[in-house]
Amino acid sequence: MMSGVDFSVKKEEINSNSERIPTAVADFDAIIGGGVPRGSLVILKSEMGAGHIEFVITSMAKLILAKEDREYSDFFLKKSKGFLPEKFLFITISRAKEDILREVKGSFPQDYYEAISKSVIFKDFSAEYFRATVVPPAWAGEETSIFRKDKSSGNILGELIEFLDANASQSLVVLDALTDLVITKKIEFYDLVTLLKGLQRVAKKWQGVIYLLLTANILEPQKELLLMDSVDGIITFEWSKSTKTSRRQRFMYVEKFMPLLLHLDNERITKFAIEINSQEGLVVSSYVRV
Repeated sequence: MMSGVDFSVKKEEINSNSERIPTAVADFDAIIGGGVPRGSLVILKSEMGAGHIEFVITSMAKLILAKEDREYSDFFLKKSKGFLPEKFLFITISRAKEDILREVKGSFPQDYYEAISKSVIFKDFSAEYFRATVVPPAWAGEETSIFRKDKSSGNILGELIEFLDANASQSLVVLDALTDLVITKKIEFYDLVTLLKGLQRVAKKWQGVIYLLLTANILEPQKELLLMDSVDGIITFEWSKSTKTSRRQRFMYVEKFMPLLLHLDNERITKFAIEINSQEGLVVSSYVRV
């Protein structure tokens, strides 16, 4: 089986102008031309536990370490000459920063945890999300209590827009999760679709990359299609449907993303078999070809 790194030299010649932001999943970047085009709004759609959160944790941690240390850069990014984001933002809608860090500490290498806890800017919208719901303020934790001094407006989308306007330029942004915004009755679905279309436009000006986490098979198909039609790319994570093996195998594939699909079509690759381990995070283990 040919390693993805073997394709890297040819791809880097095409994309040597830093117009892409590496995912830092080396065998994936080597195939797709060095990373994700700057200015992209991307939905990471995943079946339960299939890998989208592990993908962004791995990507963030490796890119932070690569910025700080040349040895890490050579090891994680290989020969990639992509752009490294100036800032790393992790936006949570219903989860606390401490929960995210606890998962990272328990599931990923120590240096990944240290990089993320030190360098990622977390923004927690729990106070706005749980306001006027059955969830008591105390359950959201002291930091997100509605009794805190810096009370919010309660307008989640407005607060989100304000935060992104102030911070998203040249940044890698993770929104955990788009699913939370879709299911709440406090936000009209079509307002959310309109916001994504606007975000897709302004992301080109900001020149970073924005990953939106979405859990698969929760929305009605028509609504899921409307979301997918409002972004630049869709990368999907799923469990194997094969009945020929008892092994639980995860796959990742590009469902929509023209700049990436051109490379994948050339290499006749349809899916990436992925593994997640405590030594490296998410890695590509093999390819599925046509």
